[in-house]
Formats: sequence, structure tokens, C-alpha cells
Amino acid sequence: MFNIKSHIPNTLTCLNLVCGCFSILSALNSNLTLAAVWIVIAAIFDFCDGLSARLLKVTSAIGKELDSLSDVVSFGVAPTMIVYKWLKICYLEMLPSVQTTFTSCLVYAVFLVPALSAVRLARFNLDTKQTVNFIGMPTPANALFLGFIPAAAEYVSILNNYWVVLFFTLFFAFLLVSPINMISLKFKDFKFTPMNIARYVILLVGIVLFLVFKLGAFPLIIFGYLLVSIFYHTLTNLDVI
Repeated sequence: MFNIKSHIPNTLTCLNLVCGCFSILSALNSNLTLAAVWIVIAAIFDFCDGLSARLLKVTSAIGKELDSLSDVVSFGVAPTMIVYKWLKICYLEMLPSVQTTFTSCLVYAVFLVPALSAVRLARFNLDTKQTVNFIGMPTPANALFLGFIPAAAEYVSILNNYWVVLFFTLFFAFLLVSPINMISLKFKDFKFTPMNIARYVILLVGIVLFLVFKLGAFPLIIFGYLLVSIFYHTLTNLDVI
């Protein structure tokens, strides 16, 4: 008998992948804002597929693999295409004396992002230690940081600089496979435990930044998320909290 309920999570996962494809298409058409918005929609579907699987109790091995494959597209390839196109724009703003073949070829280093995103997702599927915290930057967070760099550049002028954008792209790419402990924003309860307080701080700061900077807030929010995670786990290791 056909069970519609069992197909809901995987359908949502496929919608995540489709949104990633639309993001790539928008980036190729130089509509970088729309491309970034598609990543947000993909992230919503990514959140809902796992939530629906838990609520409906229909988790499966194929769903886990499908989720990772979709995430490589939506949170690996899609943001890479956005930052690739943005770097091309930044390159044209450089002094002619700096516009060399070597400099122009450096842009292809951004394709480390989907490669390391795939490695990070493969590790996550096999790692049983990432149930409370993440090890390395989560791929959706990395995608939101990179995807909204063009929007943030309206407020943060250094994000119009070719070298700065290239540095942040590679820095966050390696954060994907770093041993840094990152806070998971999945609440098991809403008590004021040290972990939940850190989550509340991230969410509160994120809301304030979004109200001020609109879509340009996402890179600032993710950078803040990184700093809060490092600060929290440093204090935890020192037994301060």
C-alpha cells in the first residue's frame, strides 16, 4: 500500500535540491540577490525535511544520503557560483596593473567550497559525535555567509575588495572541515542553560542585525555565530561555564 506520509521528508529534501538549482541558474544570469534568496528557501526545506521525518517517524537511510546530496548542490555549488560571479565583478574594479592572468585564475580557488562541503557532509553522516554540537562550520551557515556577500557589500565596503572576498571564501571553506566546535541551534528545551543562553544570544543578535542590514546581515550573523561558538566552547573547556 502506498504510504504518502513516508515520502514527505524526501519530497522536501528534493525541493531543497531544486531550490539550489534555481540559485545556480539565477547566479549564472547575474541575479545574485535572487540566487541568495533561493539558498534561504533551500535552507528552510532542509530544516523542514528533518523535522518532518522526526515528527512522522519515517527516517530512512536513503533520506540521509539524499539530504547530503541535496546539500552539496544547495549549500556547496550554489553559494560558490554566487561568490564566483561576485569575484569576477570585483576583479574588474581592480587597477589594470593588478589584472594579471595569475590574479584572474585565483578565482577558481572558490571551487574548494563544494569539494570541502562534500567532505564535511560525508564526515557528518559517519560521525556519531555531532548530535549536540557541530564539528566544523555547518554547510547551510557557510552558504548563507558566502551567498549574501554581495548584499553585505552595500554596508561593508571591504566586501567589494577582490582579495578580501577571496580570503573569506577560502577561510570559510576550510572552516567546513576544521575541528572547531560549533553550536547547534536545535533546541531540545527552552531552559536557561549555558548552551541555550548562547543560542538565544545568536538568535537575538541575528534579529537585530537583520532589522538593520536586511539581506546584507547574513554574513555578519554567521560571523557572529562563529565568534559566539568559539567563545562558548573556550569557556566550556576552561570549566568557566
